[in-house]
Amino acid sequence: MPIHLHFLGAAGTVTGSQYLLETDRAKVVVDCGMFQGRPDERIRNLVPLGYDPTTIDAMLLTHAHLDHCGLIPHVVDVGYRGPIYATKGTIELAALVLLDSGKLQEEFSKREMRWERRHPDRAEEEDREEQTQYEAALDLADAGEAVADSPGIEAPLGSLATHEHVPTTIEPVVKAADDEDAAAATASRPASPVRVPQAGPDVHLPHALEPDPNLDLDAPLYTVRDARTALGRFKPIDYDTETEVAPGVHATFLDAGHILGSAIIRLRLEGAGEDGSDRTIVFSGDLGRPGAAILRDYTAVTEADYVLVETTYGGREHQPEQEALDVLAQTVALVAEHDGVLLVPSFAIGRTQDIVYALDRLIDEGRIPLLPLYLDSPMGSKATEIYRRHPEYYDEAARRLFRAGETPLDYPKQIVTKDVHDSDAIARAPRPYMIVASNGMLTGGRVVGHLRDLIGDPNAVLLFVGYQGVGTLGASLQAGARKVKVEGQLVDVRCQVKSVAGFSAHADESQILDWLRNFVRGGGPGAARSVRRVFLVHGDPEAQDAIRPKIEALGLPTTTPQWRQQIELE
Repeated sequence: MPIHLHFLGAAGTVTGSQYLLETDRAKVVVDCGMFQGRPDERIRNLVPLGYDPTTIDAMLLTHAHLDHCGLIPHVVDVGYRGPIYATKGTIELAALVLLDSGKLQEEFSKREMRWERRHPDRAEEEDREEQTQYEAALDLADAGEAVADSPGIEAPLGSLATHEHVPTTIEPVVKAADDEDAAAATASRPASPVRVPQAGPDVHLPHALEPDPNLDLDAPLYTVRDARTALGRFKPIDYDTETEVAPGVHATFLDAGHILGSAIIRLRLEGAGEDGSDRTIVFSGDLGRPGAAILRDYTAVTEADYVLVETTYGGREHQPEQEALDVLAQTVALVAEHDGVLLVPSFAIGRTQDIVYALDRLIDEGRIPLLPLYLDSPMGSKATEIYRRHPEYYDEAARRLFRAGETPLDYPKQIVTKDVHDSDAIARAPRPYMIVASNGMLTGGRVVGHLRDLIGDPNAVLLFVGYQGVGTLGASLQAGARKVKVEGQLVDVRCQVKSVAGFSAHADESQILDWLRNFVRGGGPGAARSVRRVFLVHGDPEAQDAIRPKIEALGLPTTTPQWRQQIELE
């Protein structure tokens, strides 16, 4: 029975997670995220879907970050009527994320319309640039669905829109006389490319995706009302309980340790093998950092036919937790000494809770002065309330504090902003103080206003505590840029810029490899043979290039899919 896997997002990029799995009995979408970061990546959210949403049986969600769930209201709005399975923690957090996303899109659209009325000439020029980016994204999507002209290379194939599937085939691992020989053969050979049929007279190339002449690139992709409608389709699912989510598709959600409720999803496809045996596909989602505060570590998975693994931190290692705490403590002390301001750009869900937890620990240990902490993220504050309601997801250390009546998710001198007026008033507060504000890559949110006020201040410290996507303002500052554009204005960078890698909610390269190593250890001698292919997703090309040979050295064949590529699994 053929199985088709379509890589509709997070392929060669860190965001936009979305995969379509097709069997002869069902169609299931895993994750449905928005592209974020550079304008040329965000524009991909407007490219037509790679499937007819009315034909999808079920949707499965690994966790509630926007790049994994943010497209759901749009897909529901254009016809999806099936269930959306997620853990209870993910459902509660996704409600925050999606309602906020709908609101922001509506507000942005209104601001854009007002700006265009005041600046018609500049608006026309910007519209032309956006249209060019949109058409480039369509071309890229079309390339991902096109048949390669030459055989024997990795190339994207097929088109769900036209049903002209000419799928790639993943070859099974070479057989050997015994387990030891087989393992050696697997480990020593280079990863074989995906087999691609020669394009010829019997192969019909799919039509190029045509731009919609009526598409308003500045209109909201969905509204708050659309988000509310979509939330009615969510269905809770528990960890470690197998559920048939579509005909012949059995899903098990396993703790990923990334944010509250995050999951690794294991799909067992009933009778999908050529001999009628089951096939198993594991989607890592975003893997958490083992040993991180608050949440349990990721689950070790030992068996699969195919694995999709995130590679965000390929080629990079996080600093040890104690070193990260030392840097944070030193930075707070520096700010206090110079009557400065510490600005921490932080994602509202996961990272904000980790930073507050760390600052609370440092206060308890007497390592930092008790400076005021402004939590300028309404979503972050609401997310913290959800974290408080779900101690069942905590690790043992956090549960112990919770049972003892401690408040590890609260800093003793925190001020939670209620509205934009409170946010603006922070700049007039007596120094020194700290601000934690969203979002983590400086691509939007209240943190950008604080950056505008502080970027020219030598006594201000900008502290990055997480990944900065390629092409973002955060990445430019982290790389040492001395001039950047903030809210459209070119400004000199005079504030201090520091980074600490020990608070990331993602596994680093060694931790990703450790997770993958379980597939080799778990099955005993020659276990790598059971994994037919590991697909590298959710990473920039440089990160994927760095980690790929190390995964192959474990005896696990790898493929790095392209956006919109379709692959047939055996």
